[in-house]
Amino acid sequence: MVIGYLRVSTEKQHPANQQNEIMRFATARGLEIEKWVTEVVSGKTKERDRKLGLLLKKMKKGDILIVTEISRLSRSLTDIMNIMGKCLNKGICLYTIKEGYSFDDSINSKVLCFAFGLVAEIERNLISMRTKEALALRKAEGKILGRRKGTYTKTSILIERQEEVFSMLGNGTSIKETCAHFGVSRDTLRKFLKNRISPLE
Repeated sequence: MVIGYLRVSTEKQHPANQQNEIMRFATARGLEIEKWVTEVVSGKTKERDRKLGLLLKKMKKGDILIVTEISRLSRSLTDIMNIMGKCLNKGICLYTIKEGYSFDDSINSKVLCFAFGLVAEIERNLISMRTKEALALRKAEGKILGRRKGTYTKTSILIERQEEVFSMLGNGTSIKETCAHFGVSRDTLRKFLKNRISPLE
């Protein structure tokens, strides 16, 4: 089965352009789109929490999945790697039109997938290393890490989960989406970032 996957981030965006591009791509290769899967969801949402996750579970060996560009799958390199891994393991052919990638069971695809995995691992290690260095520096300067005893504010939430905050921002999550994720205001997040040394700098 040949499936076209369309994703937009908001209701105001329309998937028509993506659909037309996929149709042109399929026609040029003698393929016929048998099913369309469309969803309105942020690229930061894990694939397991999206229609895409259910789609990958149902797809079988020999099926083809087409997207206009790799960012339609996710904005997170780690998530993209997980998705590509599932496709390779199940024998699903994945096409990303803009980048010209085709992931199947060929040697070239496996090498490319390995390269993506290496980059994702380096990205995770750098974020972790920078976070630890920033925390160590603040501790050496005598600054208090974590929340003070007897207090609990919105800022405390960010302090206790600061590695997650920096990781999200480092992966391209917007200020608005980050605030919504932690249930804080923009001002609270900005004050938190201003008073801390970001590991991403």
